[in-house]
Amino acid sequence: MPHQNPMQGILLKCASVAVFTVMAAMIKSTSETAAVPAGQQVFFRSLFAIPVILIWLALRGELGVGLRTVRPMGHVYRGVVGTVAMALNFWALALLSFPEVTAIGYAAPLLVVIFAAMFLGEDVRLFRLSMVGIGLTGVLIVLSPQLRLESDADPYRMLGAVVAMGGAAGSALAQIFVRKLVQEERTSAIVFWFSFTSTILGLATLPFGWVWPDATTAMLLVGSGILGGMAQILLTSAYRFADASLVAPFEYVSMLLAIAIGWYVFGEAPARVVLIGASLVILAGIMIIWRERQLGLERSRQRKAMTLQG
Repeated sequence: MPHQNPMQGILLKCASVAVFTVMAAMIKSTSETAAVPAGQQVFFRSLFAIPVILIWLALRGELGVGLRTVRPMGHVYRGVVGTVAMALNFWALALLSFPEVTAIGYAAPLLVVIFAAMFLGEDVRLFRLSMVGIGLTGVLIVLSPQLRLESDADPYRMLGAVVAMGGAAGSALAQIFVRKLVQEERTSAIVFWFSFTSTILGLATLPFGWVWPDATTAMLLVGSGILGGMAQILLTSAYRFADASLVAPFEYVSMLLAIAIGWYVFGEAPARVVLIGASLVILAGIMIIWRERQLGLERSRQRKAMTLQG
């Protein structure tokens, strides 16, 4: 493992967030200018990430071992759930503003806490449950304008809210599969086989109606895949140089980027409820990460004390 370099880890994490955010903006652009369906977006996003990942593995000398797997069906399950989540998130980008989709997506790590307790038997104490409650309250605040039942409510925005929440739930469930896979599988294998599976599943949507992209749209679709692969590499590298609990809070830099891109690229001014709700979600997420870091340090001290006593 490389020597720990927290600042480098933080910078790599911020870079990955920035690249992922730009990638999402490219996907949204293809929805608005050419009405590219989500399945087609998933295909291009996944297919053109694969060469980037393979080149990265080759440069690291891990191409031979990096793709080996002992749990192929685990990758299939993770791939199906993750691909559905990706498609829902891409669809949501076509229905809602960029900051709204970003804020709703923050529900995913909160739902991971709940799913981990349900499916992995993890012990979830009162503090984390309280923070999850606060965070989900923030999500409901973001969703509230779209879930109005008045006659003048926009049905497409209502659908967007449901789709975005489904995407967040799917992303959280995919993380549960990843938690199981990392016990036996290399990170490189998890990243590659997900891209491979989502490429196949994205291609399977071809009969349901793809559009023939013009040159600009095609470049955006291909670019989204290349940037997606680069962002995944940056994210993986970030966790090689610093603890996850240290770099994880910088995920929320994406909210600032989403507001800026939404404003300057799509002409979307974030509503007050989005900012209020997103603030609650971010606060809850950071508090959960901080608490986990404190517990980790405490467990480390206890192990060190027991070693010295032994």
